[in-house]
Amino acid sequence: MNVFRLPILLTTLALATAACSTTNDPAPAIPPVTQPPIVPPVVGPSTEHLNMGNPSGATADINQPTNYLLSKPQYALSYHRDRGIPTWVSWHLNASWRGSAARQDDFRADNTLPAGWYQVQSTSYSGSGFDRGHQCPSADRTNTVDDNSATFLMSNMVPQAPRNNQQTWANLENYTRTFLNSGNEVYIICGAYGKGGTGSGSFATTIDQGRVTVPARLWKVVVVLPVGDNDVTRVSTSTRVIAIDTPNDNSINIDWGQYRVSVDAIEAATGLDLLSAVPVAVQQSIEALVDKGATN
Repeated sequence: MNVFRLPILLTTLALATAACSTTNDPAPAIPPVTQPPIVPPVVGPSTEHLNMGNPSGATADINQPTNYLLSKPQYALSYHRDRGIPTWVSWHLNASWRGSAARQDDFRADNTLPAGWYQVQSTSYSGSGFDRGHQCPSADRTNTVDDNSATFLMSNMVPQAPRNNQQTWANLENYTRTFLNSGNEVYIICGAYGKGGTGSGSFATTIDQGRVTVPARLWKVVVVLPVGDNDVTRVSTSTRVIAIDTPNDNSINIDWGQYRVSVDAIEAATGLDLLSAVPVAVQQSIEALVDKGATN
């Protein structure tokens, strides 16, 4: 080797070694992954209205158009898109829901339904011979104007024979509110099933160009409890439960007491699981009975 080139070679080797050392430096430390904070689920406004259970397991899933859960601050319901009416509506009633707000009479379409779904209009029942029958009544929501107005959404209506709506059901609704005056609160679940009824005109199976089904039967269940907390745990075998199942017919008797049945009978007719949050042993007892209490 030429000795005169040795210093140059050594210098070149040193530079190369330094370069290799630089490229092999360890990578900078990666900061640990920070997990997002655990956010508790949002409790829907209708939680109190489903204390006694969700009769059909309804969810706010657009892929379940015949069992779509609508959660309102004032009530909860399972909407059946293809029938244009609710299958059931459930609500809690105590003294706090009652006040001096006037009846709003602002019937209107429910624009909270999923995009693309037909919205039943305030005029959809016009000329049909059937009332726009409230499920959650206006008079159960008089604490504020907004609460009362919410009961006039068309998703809270079914085509109901006028005599059934204005007399038979109205009599039970009025009687139910009297429980509030004696230190009680109530849970109410109601609904409709079947197809075809007779209003002030002739028999009909649908109205609104076939977009709204006229139900054959309308039912209601009322659970009466003394005012208190943890309501579902306080339901016992001695709790008064009123259940009725009425024909959607304008010749109906105005005495709602004549249409009392067991909760079991309504479940058998509808396929629903009512009072499902109540302990099974208590359910079996109270759902088998037919109420024999006062009717006014």
